[in-house]
Amino acid sequence: MQIDVQLDCRPEDAAGRARELVALGADGLFTFEGAHDVFTPLVTAAGVTSADLMTNVAIALPRSPLHLAHIANDLQSLSRGRFRLGLGSQVRPHVEKRYGAQWSRPAARMRESVLAIKAIFAAWEGRAPLNFQGEFSTHTLMPPTFNPGPNPYGPPEICLGALGPLMTRAAAEVADGLLVMPFNSVRHFRERTVPAIEEGLERGGRSRADLAIYPQVIVGVGRTPEELAAAARGVRGLLGFYGSTPAYRPVLEVEGWADMQPELNVLSKRGEFAAMTDLIDDDMLATLAVHGTPEQCAAQIVARFGDHANRVCCYFPGYPVSDVHVAELISAVKAAS
Repeated sequence: MQIDVQLDCRPEDAAGRARELVALGADGLFTFEGAHDVFTPLVTAAGVTSADLMTNVAIALPRSPLHLAHIANDLQSLSRGRFRLGLGSQVRPHVEKRYGAQWSRPAARMRESVLAIKAIFAAWEGRAPLNFQGEFSTHTLMPPTFNPGPNPYGPPEICLGALGPLMTRAAAEVADGLLVMPFNSVRHFRERTVPAIEEGLERGGRSRADLAIYPQVIVGVGRTPEELAAAARGVRGLLGFYGSTPAYRPVLEVEGWADMQPELNVLSKRGEFAAMTDLIDDDMLATLAVHGTPEQCAAQIVARFGDHANRVCCYFPGYPVSDVHVAELISAVKAAS
């Protein structure tokens, strides 16, 4: 099983940090659209490492499919064919109030964005004239001046982040890969995600081999009691944040914790983040994340996803994770799988 880890640093530090993470054994690096641009660190990393690179995720709804196609095509060239374009929709308040863009029918919009980008790639590859006429965007003009031509490494893979059944079905129907959201559980994945994948593949006339599945895991790793306590605290903080969002209620619902979501939501609006963290008990920690020594975390990751995927994205949120522990985790996952 291959491991992708987050390239989480300021843009000017991306080259050095990318080298360090690859030296720890990471097979791939991904960026998150947070305080900095999601693409810029990967431009830097492409020139200094041989690792696979991915946006995880770039928010698609505020961006034109053509903008996404251009940057993805360039990163595919810069990385010599090692780039995956990971896309996500974000929730309505962020799209409307932070990005200043329109939000409606996110699954339908994301499905169309993937199809539009693929149509643009096909035009650049010379496979078909550009004639994409969708519900939300139209792309029918591509003069030679604006056509980069075929990519020497082929078009990059397009992955779609999804949790609910509508978005998961859309991903399975049209995308090359599914990014399984990190706020998840074995039961939710088995009972809701897998059936939605099967439905989407059937709608698209595709087989399981046509869709790569990339689970994402929230990891709290350490060895000493102090390290494990700090890791647990950091993980609980992220779980509390995710759990406060209505979009993630289905995961809590499956596990019998649906009433926790509105309580967390109220606390988040009050800014009572410590109280949110305290609400995440040991059972929730063990169900929604992995926690323990590198070997224990590795065993949990392989047990949860080994039958469904050969690649996993790992997050180490809100605590000072040791590079030694990251290296040991990666090594243990590879040994266990």
